[in-house]
Amino acid sequence: MAPPSARRCSRLCLRLVLILLVLSTMLVLLSTVVFLLNPSSALSWALGSPQQVLAPAPDPGAYGGTSDCHCDDKGRQGQWNILYHLGGNSPWIQKIDDVVEGGFDPPKGCAVDMIHMMSRHGERYPTVNAGARMIKLLERVKAAGTPLKGSLEFLNEWKYFSETPGDHFEQLTTTGPYSGILQAFSTGVKLSTRYRHLMNFNDSAPPTYLWAGDVTRVVDTARYFSTGFFGLNSKHAKVIPVSEAADLGGNTLTPGETCLNNNLDIIKGHDNGYTQLYKFQSSYLPTISQRLLLENPTLEFTPSEIYSMQELCGFETLVRGSSPWCSVFTPAEWDSFEYARDVIHYYRSGPGNPYSRAMGWLWLNATTNLLVEGPMRAGPMYFSFVHDGDIVPLLSALGLFNDAHDLPVTHVEARRKWKTSQVTPMGGRIILERMTCGDDEQYVRINVNDGIVALDGCDSGPGKSCPLERFKEYVEKSGKEAGDFREVCGLGKDAEEGIRFLRQPGYGGYEQ
Repeated sequence: MAPPSARRCSRLCLRLVLILLVLSTMLVLLSTVVFLLNPSSALSWALGSPQQVLAPAPDPGAYGGTSDCHCDDKGRQGQWNILYHLGGNSPWIQKIDDVVEGGFDPPKGCAVDMIHMMSRHGERYPTVNAGARMIKLLERVKAAGTPLKGSLEFLNEWKYFSETPGDHFEQLTTTGPYSGILQAFSTGVKLSTRYRHLMNFNDSAPPTYLWAGDVTRVVDTARYFSTGFFGLNSKHAKVIPVSEAADLGGNTLTPGETCLNNNLDIIKGHDNGYTQLYKFQSSYLPTISQRLLLENPTLEFTPSEIYSMQELCGFETLVRGSSPWCSVFTPAEWDSFEYARDVIHYYRSGPGNPYSRAMGWLWLNATTNLLVEGPMRAGPMYFSFVHDGDIVPLLSALGLFNDAHDLPVTHVEARRKWKTSQVTPMGGRIILERMTCGDDEQYVRINVNDGIVALDGCDSGPGKSCPLERFKEYVEKSGKEAGDFREVCGLGKDAEEGIRFLRQPGYGGYEQ
């Protein structure tokens, strides 16, 4: 039989083991919760060189209105962050330039009583076309059979981030800290916490509709968001896929598909975005090609291949959390890539496209009418899920981020307002908030990726918000200047002139 001292030691050791086990379990649970709520802050992934550190995406507190990003007095991040230079190919990031000070909490004496969100789908794999270019580039490098040196030396061992690319193209990413399904879910959790006071938990209440363009990645985003916002298999929510067919006229979430003139006009319409992109690419890509040729004289890359390399940085990051491709290029070269992405959006579906405002006005007009009706008559929450090419026209209709002149394609316009990296990243969102302040006065506030943005000429309300009646007049004026959607887009008078489906069940005017 063991002496008493040995038995006491044994009991003490057992207690210590149990305590350590409990603490370890609690730590794992806490880490899981933190990761689900904010994966970009929970994990930090380093790149190959100091200036290209992939810092966690700055994200405001999920429950409050203050930001945790460290910015200097110019509104820029103190540390250079590549996520702000990927032109929409990055995971979700907070807008930090040209925003109203004070965070996104409602101003003192105000309360949000209605929200309308338009969101891009979550983080995804490359499109079929972009992905095919990447695969073709990698096959050519492999066929050359020459060991690479310098900044591309990693390619000697590197493997593409999908073993079956064809199965993954255009679908949400499912791995890493920037997983598209995780981003959609965690966004739902954060916004559910922020707007929980708008939710109706009455068992007899009809479900809140969430509308999504009828493409797999968009519908999946809406469903994962809904799970985070309302709960798993909640009867309080229903995702409604909306056809992206070209014959729907104005009754659509994706007007770029239905605006005939936009698609046929190769001079000023959709395709002009690519024309202007190619012009700008010729101003910076050949120089990079020459630099890489010095490192590997037997392998010369075309400008298109260089551009694919830059795209690989963002898309691998969305899957793995980081990418050695990001270290191949200098900060100045990333500035050029960012600008190239701005150029294509500006001329393809933004202010540089004459059809853009009419396309963006459809959703803006329908939403404004609902804001005027108010939450009691129209319902307090509206969620629409689309593509970046559908959000950009909304910016045109609102007149946000307009520059005095069209973007040049001979050089980077460093002082431009038009920066899509902070507006349409993966999961990028615009929320129009209706606020009631003081003596029952209503205002509209614009939240772009958790940065409050003032509307030029209509920011006299609390926190640079716009008085609701003035906002209505602003939108009506924008509509007159944009022109009738059917006429601008070359559609017949029998085509739908606007959105009819955007209405919550259980409220006046709802159509099944």
